[in-house]
Amino acid sequence: MDVSGILESQKSKFKSIQVNRLIPVEFDLGLLASFDINMTDEAKFRSDKATREAYLKELSREGAQLMINELFSLPTTVDDDSYYASLPKPITVLPREKPIPKEKPMTRWEKFAKFKGIQKRKSSGKVFDETSGEWRRKYGFKGVNNDDQKPWLIEVPGNANQYEDQYKVRREEKKERIEKNNRRSQRNYEERVAAEKGMKPHEMRKRELQKALVLSKQSTASLGKFDAKLKGEPKIKGIKRKFEPLVGSVDKEKTKNMAILNKVNKGDSKATVLNVRKAQRALNNAKRAAKK
Repeated sequence: MDVSGILESQKSKFKSIQVNRLIPVEFDLGLLASFDINMTDEAKFRSDKATREAYLKELSREGAQLMINELFSLPTTVDDDSYYASLPKPITVLPREKPIPKEKPMTRWEKFAKFKGIQKRKSSGKVFDETSGEWRRKYGFKGVNNDDQKPWLIEVPGNANQYEDQYKVRREEKKERIEKNNRRSQRNYEERVAAEKGMKPHEMRKRELQKALVLSKQSTASLGKFDAKLKGEPKIKGIKRKFEPLVGSVDKEKTKNMAILNKVNKGDSKATVLNVRKAQRALNNAKRAAKK
């Protein structure tokens, strides 16, 4: 049976995977990018919409075909009946909008685990509940860890008060565990911020406490002048007002008074301290009020 005719008819339905370019296309497979600098047909761009759309689709198909041809030339690996291509390292250097983020310092637990050689094993977030016959979360909303908070019967420990509510005890213990975890999380955050600023955690906490103390002092009417001083409270630095002595040199006082008179006599200059128009307006208003 000759099937060459059928094969030729089927072959004519699909386009060739071979794409010819006058200038070879450059590829950066690490970024899955291609750079085609060949000239486009300007006449087809300026023609009717149907021709232009068909031309753009053909360019896109040829560009994608060239990229797929290059990907199939890479070494591949097989995993779970799937094929994966090993991409090379990128060649093109792309500029970053922001600097490279700094590596976060390890928490106390991470340091301890590294010292002890404890390996982190990835586990599923759900477990199978034989009672309900379904998969449930380990923690959180409707989690398995909440089951011990609502059993229908709780055994009273031998050293506990027999009249004490054991349900309430379990709720309080859970709250204490949550608060303890929150305190540890806050401590790790403070240590990380202090390490970024090049400070010790207790020094940063001391500075933040002093800052809060200064702000609280400024909330009073006297800006903390008459507030009781705390033990070890630092002295607040600020601008101090200088007062001239009551008894001083006669020449200094004479020079100061003459300077004020000179400013008044300068009239409309920038250094004037007397607004003549405002003074005249005030005088006229006083005269009108006296006539009434």
